[in-house]
Amino acid sequence: MEILINVILLAFLAITALSLAFTKDLFASVMFTGIYSLLSAAFFVLMDAVDVAFTEAAVGAGISTILMLTTITMTGRYENNKKYHPKIALTVVVITGIMLIFGTVDMPAFGSDTAPAQVHVAPYYIMQSGEDIDIPNIVTSVLASYRGFDTFGEVVVVFTALVGVLGLLEFSRKESELGNAPAPMSQHKVLRIVSKILIPAIMLFALYVQFHGEYSPGGGFQAGVIFASSIILYAMLFGVEQASKAVSMPVTKVLAALGVLIYGSVGVVSMLNGGNFLNYSVLAENDITGQHVGIIIIELGVGITVATAMILIFLTFARRIGKNSEETA
Repeated sequence: MEILINVILLAFLAITALSLAFTKDLFASVMFTGIYSLLSAAFFVLMDAVDVAFTEAAVGAGISTILMLTTITMTGRYENNKKYHPKIALTVVVITGIMLIFGTVDMPAFGSDTAPAQVHVAPYYIMQSGEDIDIPNIVTSVLASYRGFDTFGEVVVVFTALVGVLGLLEFSRKESELGNAPAPMSQHKVLRIVSKILIPAIMLFALYVQFHGEYSPGGGFQAGVIFASSIILYAMLFGVEQASKAVSMPVTKVLAALGVLIYGSVGVVSMLNGGNFLNYSVLAENDITGQHVGIIIIELGVGITVATAMILIFLTFARRIGKNSEETA
């Protein structure tokens, strides 16, 4: 039964990929992309990669789809007709695809114990995680401790992307010149009433995912996106102006930088205590306690930066849409 489900999911993924390649409707492309991400999340669940599925569903099928739909309102729904046929590019892609498929012949069997991925650092993480860090969720151990420096780089990338978006869309015009996008669902009273019930629950669940990531799937990235989705939902239903009153843009910008600063500060404190950068063991008298303290603090920094970055990017896009709508009118 599980094999059948995997085959069905892979077939849907293939159909979605082909649909994306041939459609000129950007709205349809965004919808197909969201479906692709959702199916990928389901596939990851079947592979027991729940943390990855969590992230794919929240970011790929959720926030990314909303941001792309927001962008379409600025660019138009349909792709411009091309006056040329990129035959050379298509030929290169086909040849590359054939070579990649041919290269899979030499790959080890799926799930093989002798695969390089199974004989390098993975066994150490699995066998030593309990002794070194003592938390049930090995994924959190890897991302927050063993790979803490890489995760710090990912957080910096998110913050850098935020700075780029703000630099392109917000700082190019004065604050007073930016409009406020109308609430596209402002007339749907049922949705507005239901959202008032769901939004607090979504925020509460985000906090659960944030501070329970050591013991179950979750962590700062997932919690940040879930929390941001509640604010984005509020903005979509009640308007950007109302959302801006509830979420101060200047304060949110400060929090975005503060999250990165919190993460980096943990590494600096580790060094001041005689350890290496992001070596949490020196944060307390007991190594295990120090690991727990460090993971909780850096995950908080990740959650703050991810949540505020997603909120700021959406609100900036939405307000620019409002300005463009006013100019068109």
